[in-house]
Amino acid sequence: MSPDIEVLIQKFSRLPGLGPRSARRIVIHLIQHNEEILEPMLLGLSKVHDNVKVCPICGNIDTFQEVCSICADSSRRNDLICVVESVTDLWAIERTSCFKGYYHVLKGLLSSISGHGPEVLLLDKLSNRCKKNDVKEIIIALSATVEGQTTDHYIKNYFKETQVKISSLAHGIPMGGELDYLDDGTLFTAFSARK
Repeated sequence: MSPDIEVLIQKFSRLPGLGPRSARRIVIHLIQHNEEILEPMLLGLSKVHDNVKVCPICGNIDTFQEVCSICADSSRRNDLICVVESVTDLWAIERTSCFKGYYHVLKGLLSSISGHGPEVLLLDKLSNRCKKNDVKEIIIALSATVEGQTTDHYIKNYFKETQVKISSLAHGIPMGGELDYLDDGTLFTAFSARK
């Protein structure tokens, strides 16, 4: 095997959800379909590399001059910020069209295993935005994992002395879910957070 192909397989295997075997299959497929897949992909990657940036205000990624399209949208609610773990979470919320405020994207969740401390939360930046824009509520939209719940608690504690209302997304029984098929943790959370 060519050293160039080996390097490419190693690069692909570092992507989330891919291991060496999957990476090898992808690289071979790309090489075998050079004109219809590889060349357009290279052009797309080049455009993304040249034009897409991280928003200095919220952390979203977008094509923009000063700030992302969400931060530039003056029709959104200035007094409401949703805290998410990643840009993919932001995009998922945007697809629903249910949230009309602004966002704060974390650089990760608190995790002693991964070595992520409070610095990944960028809470000073969030606090300054809250003061500058007279934010009334922060909605914490993090996953229902140990790291997500730990981060949720840390953020709530950080803002406890302020006038900003802190809320979290509800957790529990999914729409259309049958009780018999739910795990114990989901049922426990649903009972604990009942309205």
